[in-house]
Amino acid sequence: ALIAWIGFSYIAFRLLHVLLDFRARRMAAVPPRDFLTYVLFFPTLPAGPIARIESFTKALDAPLERDQLAEGARRIAVGLLKKFVFADTLALIALNPTLAAQTEHTLALWVMLYAYALRLFFDFSGYVDIAIGIGLWAGVRLPENFAAPYLRTTITAFWNAWHITLSTWFRLYFFTPLSRTLLQGGVKARLLVIFIAQVSTMIVIGLWHGIALNFVLWGAWHGVGLWAHKVIVDRTRGWTAYVSERPLLKGMIAFAGWALAFQFVVVGWVFFALPDGALILKTLRGLVGIHG
Repeated sequence: ALIAWIGFSYIAFRLLHVLLDFRARRMAAVPPRDFLTYVLFFPTLPAGPIARIESFTKALDAPLERDQLAEGARRIAVGLLKKFVFADTLALIALNPTLAAQTEHTLALWVMLYAYALRLFFDFSGYVDIAIGIGLWAGVRLPENFAAPYLRTTITAFWNAWHITLSTWFRLYFFTPLSRTLLQGGVKARLLVIFIAQVSTMIVIGLWHGIALNFVLWGAWHGVGLWAHKVIVDRTRGWTAYVSERPLLKGMIAFAGWALAFQFVVVGWVFFALPDGALILKTLRGLVGIHG
């Protein structure tokens, strides 16, 4: 049932993209055959990516190049390695409700949480690599969906590198229209508009994964984090030139930013991995050494 829903949701994203862009006259009419191929392109159903129809149909018309077969095979092999070696191995020690309930050791909780974060990345990006590889064999170059997200130095940069096509979709069709509606509706405080739109967007993304409180909390966690980063960037804009002239200071700030962003994302996975509120609280307390 879950796989069926995920597949349907990716179909729905593509349908809404075409409908909204066509109504807004941002795209021309597409032949029915190309439209159906775009909507039902089977490699992208389990985990994306969500290609835009303009680039997809353009790729359909392009001739198949010889190096695409080799590149496709390489991407499929990498995807299989990520999914069935790295992700499935990490799953043995990754955070889950059973392990979280039984563990009373802080270091063990952190190891399980890091394992879960890596498992999630290898699992998801592995599926996408396989989809991109099959797409290349079919003559279609699908968009990249991950760009080393755990190496990014801010939470905003993380979301520009994690499930890129989904983040872009929600930014275009939910965040931007909601922000515009709030401004036109009389909300003049810019930071308040950004806060409402950002938190709402991330909660909806959370609910897309499942209608449950833990996904709401996960979405709110990231929404508040993205808003806070925006506030910090706005408040420190005058320091940009000063920092850029000092490579050592710039490097230290970048490293601190990476450590903070990575830890923020990793702790957020607690909400994602555990469905029960009491278990989430127990795990969060355990991570800072409070047990019992």
